[in-house]
Amino acid sequence: MAVTAGKARTGTRGRFEPYRAVLRIPGLPPLLGLSLLSRIPASGAAIVLTLHVVLTLGQGYAAAGSVGAASTIGMAVGAPLLGRLIDRVGLRPVLVLGMVTETAFWSVAPVLPYPALVVGALLAGTLGVPLFSVVRQSIGALVPEAQRRPAFAVDSMAVELSYIIGPALGTVLVLQTSSPLAVWTVGGGRVLAGAALWLLNPLTRAPRTDDEGAAPPIRQWLDRRLLAALLATAAAVIVVFGTELTMIAGLQSSGQAAWIPVVNTVWCLASLTGGLVYGAMTRAPSLPVITAAVGVAALPVALGGVWWSYALLLLPCGLLLAPSLAASSEAVSRLAPEPARGVVTGLHASAITLGAAAGTPLAGLLIDLASPAMAVLTVGGLGIAVAATAGVFGGGLSARRGRRASPRL
Repeated sequence: MAVTAGKARTGTRGRFEPYRAVLRIPGLPPLLGLSLLSRIPASGAAIVLTLHVVLTLGQGYAAAGSVGAASTIGMAVGAPLLGRLIDRVGLRPVLVLGMVTETAFWSVAPVLPYPALVVGALLAGTLGVPLFSVVRQSIGALVPEAQRRPAFAVDSMAVELSYIIGPALGTVLVLQTSSPLAVWTVGGGRVLAGAALWLLNPLTRAPRTDDEGAAPPIRQWLDRRLLAALLATAAAVIVVFGTELTMIAGLQSSGQAAWIPVVNTVWCLASLTGGLVYGAMTRAPSLPVITAAVGVAALPVALGGVWWSYALLLLPCGLLLAPSLAASSEAVSRLAPEPARGVVTGLHASAITLGAAAGTPLAGLLIDLASPAMAVLTVGGLGIAVAATAGVFGGGLSARRGRRASPRL
């Protein structure tokens, strides 16, 4: 019995050793801790602005969605531009620009008329603190390539936790106090996150590299493998967001809306479990394979009916959610040359943002024209098709970029 117990303890330690190893890397633990705390106000911003537009400004949900769309477009455009600026002038000047922009927008957002709020959301999305991409860029710079899987897995689990906590806190704050106070609170949290990141000042480029100097021309690093990785990333996000809306619509239309938070929590917990397992793997499937698996796992959700059936059917897709995000971060980080790491990480953030922006309206249109089942079958099939295309186009994304980028496309 003692021998068996000892083996069990050894096996448990072995499974979590990759996490212990990355958490011993200097500078990484405070970065990961900050990434979780600072993402909570960022994840709650969308629901707070939505409720402010609906409850305080008296607009409809379509108008509220336009504010979110403006912010999304701004982030998609701004992420690679700010990443390029980080590559050229360093992190701190970009964070100062972001904090000034965030302070200007969030301080006046509660008193802006609706048209000005849309314009402000667009500008804040473009020039605000690029929190998500900076964290991923810093992980790529701090962590050796062989250890990035558990590091990015922890980062993807932090994103999941922030999206469990942030929207819930934002909703409670709006309903229990007022939407202007909630807007100021979220904005203050975003500015404080930028200030904390400025104080931490994590590396955004590996300290010793043969790629020092000016960034290589775009044609040297924006090759088939990177384009395929960005395409697979966007496809996985489309499937996830489309599946989420399908679940919400299915439960709402059948009079089971009260169970949506329960089903969503089960899905998020499955994602956290999947991320934990993925980060401890010594060998993992390629990004196109994981993306295709997300698409396949989404298809059975079309059979959902009673709330608990949705919870069960979402488990396989949930288990792959955090791994897909971690795998995409790992693949893009591997393909980014050091002098262009900021702009490449920004393009990765844009792929995630555009995938989210496309997945929800696509599923919504299919739900309105056909049914929730048809919507999830379509987005799942789309994910499989795009993953297969990315796998062929990018050669499976298995090849590693050398120290210097290949000059060939």
